[in-house]
Amino acid sequence: MIHQYKNNGYAIVLDVNSGAVHLVDDPAYDVIEVFDRCEDKERASETALKELSAKYERTQLLEAIEDVRELMERELLFTEDVYEDYIADFQNRPTVVKALCLHITHDCNLACRYCFAGEGEYHGSRGLMSLEVGKKALDFLVEHSGGRRNLEVDFFGGEPLMNWDVVKELVCYGRKLEKLYDKNFRFTLTTNGVLLKEDMLPFINREMANVVLSIDGRKEVHDRMRPAKNGGGSYDLILPKFLRVAESRNQTRYYVRGTYTRENLDFSEDVLHLADLGFEQISVEPVVAPKEAPYSLRKEDLPVLFDQYDRLAKAILERRKKGQYLNFFHFMIDLEGGPCVAKRLSGCGSGTEYLAVTPWGDLYPCHQFVGQKEFLLGNLEEGVVNMPVQQQFQSCSVYSKPACRDCFARFYCSGGCSANAYHFTGDIRGNDEIGCALQRKRIECAIMIKTALAEEKE
Repeated sequence: MIHQYKNNGYAIVLDVNSGAVHLVDDPAYDVIEVFDRCEDKERASETALKELSAKYERTQLLEAIEDVRELMERELLFTEDVYEDYIADFQNRPTVVKALCLHITHDCNLACRYCFAGEGEYHGSRGLMSLEVGKKALDFLVEHSGGRRNLEVDFFGGEPLMNWDVVKELVCYGRKLEKLYDKNFRFTLTTNGVLLKEDMLPFINREMANVVLSIDGRKEVHDRMRPAKNGGGSYDLILPKFLRVAESRNQTRYYVRGTYTRENLDFSEDVLHLADLGFEQISVEPVVAPKEAPYSLRKEDLPVLFDQYDRLAKAILERRKKGQYLNFFHFMIDLEGGPCVAKRLSGCGSGTEYLAVTPWGDLYPCHQFVGQKEFLLGNLEEGVVNMPVQQQFQSCSVYSKPACRDCFARFYCSGGCSANAYHFTGDIRGNDEIGCALQRKRIECAIMIKTALAEEKE
């Protein structure tokens, strides 16, 4: 399977199964298109010469055909998919837990209009995780991590800084567990910044491997979607704090993370606004919302959004060529190595290797399923007891999702988000059509940037 496209003046061919990316000229691009249509590859050369003779000189076509056949012989073009049997065996393996999303609070001091967590309550009760429950969660992670040494814990909410003392104590407890069990905890923190104080930074910078700072971009965009509970804006309050965090972490190990909606379809301006303020690590993502929400994205918005990603990719490339670093999370792609095959095929591990823990110790497949009782897996006392639901997640892969089988992006998105699939289709093996379309566009842009930068080095 191959995928061909043109972006920003580059003609790019991706061989999906090998991961090989080819930057080609127009004759080769068109020859490859003919080869792709021909079931009988032995006769494809003859067909290409016949169909393209009016467009290119014969010597150009013969050279392109020779190059294509050489790539096929080297298994870099039109390669076969050999992974389906592999993933079936992989999914039957015993799994370990390697990451927890600790809902340190089910409460928030903002009233974000698009919040899937219902202002931090997750459509249930407000509450803070106690130190006792937090310790049980870390004990649970160690106990169920098997031989895995590196473990991840994200302090999430609601707003985690509303329970800051417990966050600090749990980090200290985790450091003790590291020494006892030869483990290594990687802690992260997601915050809206309202309660962030200067005297917190030494601890955060010492202990948090990553910090996610929630800001949507331009002031008018941010304040419209992320107001305080009294209706006032939060942009002016958090911006200087976030700039200080980025500076104190030497522009690494953080992301300013925003959400774009139908009310700011020109979201590339928000990304560039954040970059112009001085942030280098930026993630601005499409909203996931009920279709009836006025700010939800619609299919008719896709052409505008595709253009925005193209504009953003071009702007980032121009800045990078000038030595201005800007890392956009959704354009991060590794064409040389990247995640292992199993990870590429099976996704984030939600429900098996990755679990969310509520303030009361209940276990869910991930933070986006919290509060939906049909997905309750168990609790810290009993462990995972809802095996049928866990089995559903364990059996998920790009081969169990019909929409993924013929999608060129499947080895980069790993089948997409199960929560989004469920919320849009009622099935974790379904697909969010708008989200998938945007993901494919982002991958095309990411490959273009990588290709352009690599070409410039040659």
